[in-house]
Amino acid sequence: MTDYSVIDRPSLLQYLFYPRPDFREGPVNSFDLYPRMHDGVKGSVRFYMADKASPTMLYFHGNGEVVSDYDELSPFFNMAGVNLAVADYRGYGASEGVPTFNDLVSDAADIFECVRAEQSKRGMPPGLWVMGRSMGSISALEIGARFPDLIKGLIIESGFLSPVRLIKSFGLSTPGLDIDQVERDDREKARSIRCPVLILHGEYDSLVPLREAEHLYENLGSPDKRMLVIPGADHNDIMFVGLEQYFNAIQRFIKETA
Repeated sequence: MTDYSVIDRPSLLQYLFYPRPDFREGPVNSFDLYPRMHDGVKGSVRFYMADKASPTMLYFHGNGEVVSDYDELSPFFNMAGVNLAVADYRGYGASEGVPTFNDLVSDAADIFECVRAEQSKRGMPPGLWVMGRSMGSISALEIGARFPDLIKGLIIESGFLSPVRLIKSFGLSTPGLDIDQVERDDREKARSIRCPVLILHGEYDSLVPLREAEHLYENLGSPDKRMLVIPGADHNDIMFVGLEQYFNAIQRFIKETA
């Protein structure tokens, strides 16, 4: 696990995380879990069920989003034949605490184990796909590196290799901090990932430029890696600008890695 302590500073975190403590009851096909993290902090995961026999995807959402936002988006995943389990970060939705990068990766492991246990409890098919959107790519890549034999595949949407690259692109000041070591560690993590990976990215992403997806793709160690660029799409409209391409790619990836 990459040690993000050097960037887990209030002076940086206030510009990099946008927690929203928003929560509402989910639709009839959903249920909520509240896993306890390694230090006792309560997390939040919402399952949106298509069918108990369908494949399941653990999804880490983007910054500024919360689980409840997926009440309207989950039907697209369900119609694609996927059970969706969306996780909140600390301070987001119904989750407790304050977000940091170290907790983003350590909590991802706790959430992953919680979702796997729920699959087993409910008699759902074994195997799990993991997807991270934008900031969620940090959590997803951690799971891909740490649990290569326990996941079927990894999907990164509008993501990046390391938060250090965002810090630099945003022009945030880091006087006296050796943040380059964090990026080197993240690069080694990406190179250690061997499971199948699908990267989805918008052609005109103005928040996380396309070059970040290309950089991640180049550094992934997986022998089975694929990349789809959605023409004309930006960071927050990628799903709808390329709706058919987006979900066809996910369906095909799951079918071929099942």
